Amino acid sequence: MLTYAEELLLLALDDENGTFVDTPMMSIEYGLIGALLMELAIKERIDSDLDHIYLIDDSPTEDKLLDKTLNILKKSDMNKNTTFLIKSIANKFTNLKEYLLQRLIDKNILKKEKHKILWVFCKRCYPVIDNKEEQEVKSRIRETILNEKIPAPRDIVLISLINICNLKRQIFSKDELEVAEKRIEEISHMDLIAQSVSKAFSEVQNIIAQAISSTGFRPSP
Repeated sequence: MLTYAEELLLLALDDENGTFVDTPMMSIEYGLIGALLMELAIKERIDSDLDHIYLIDDSPTEDKLLDKTLNILKKSDMNKNTTFLIKSIANKFTNLKEYLLQRLIDKNILKKEKHKILWVFCKRCYPVIDNKEEQEVKSRIRETILNEKIPAPRDIVLISLINICNLKRQIFSKDELEVAEKRIEEISHMDLIAQSVSKAFSEVQNIIAQAISSTGFRPSP
């Protein structure tokens, strides 16, 4: 079974060209941190409420990324609120996307290709080898949302992450989204960590916007 982070990364890749879909990359970064925390919650290593994360078991998980996250939490001030901890974890992770991409390559789900842009810059692409895993994820989510099934805990987590990362159009058509939007929001609010991830992402967006505004920079029309 793929981890939440691996499933989320698959959904963030464009099936045709193997590059990331047009969504703020920061949202993907924060979504992946949220995926790691949610995996730890499912494995009963952490718990959470509206304001805090609680470390309840720091034993190894046999997953390097999850164990690194646990180690960061062990060294963190757990009296800080969840939003603060999520930002702190994000600052301590480097090359998270690349590490997860390599895991999917090692599992023979993705392959790596290089394409030259203007014959100078090299862009890495990660097309899928077999669409089975991604289609299974999409089918699960579509059935839960469109058929109003009672969501399994795993699907509550993934739907929350999809909502945070604005990947809904990767799964639903425009017409379907008009019907599905309300239910997606309802399910997303079932997961406390997801709410904190969304808040952290929004706060960072606002900080960046304020920084740009203070420089007087304006994007070209």
